[in-house]
Amino acid sequence: MAKSLRSKWKRKMRAEKRKKNAPRELSRLKSILRVDGDALMKDVEDIATVVVPKQCQEKMQCEVDNDEKDDTKMETELKRNKKTLLDQHGQYPVWMNQRQRKRLRAKREKKRGKSRAKAAKGLAW
Repeated sequence: MAKSLRSKWKRKMRAEKRKKNAPRELSRLKSILRVDGDALMKDVEDIATVVVPKQCQEKMQCEVDNDEKDDTKMETELKRNKKTLLDQHGQYPVWMNQRQRKRLRAKREKKRGKSRAKAAKGLAW
């Protein structure tokens, strides 16, 4: 039942808010545990996921790239037709709903049907 655009948007925004607030929550948790004194930081790492800031993450990624220089690159980018919105496998984007897909498919079929009809008409004796 939770498939409406509104619920999808709310779920997406909640996930982004979680990502944004995660470092603050972790620092708050660490400060609370420091006051308590009994708990160790290793226990905190077991309980909570430690999020690395973007700046440190970029530095680490650069170091990894310098260490590993391979000529083999994995192609993760999908090639999508801008007019039909189909990718190379004939799939529509994730965000497109079934009604839009059906409409585009019908338009494509109609266009393809016209070209076939004209070719058949030209073969008349």
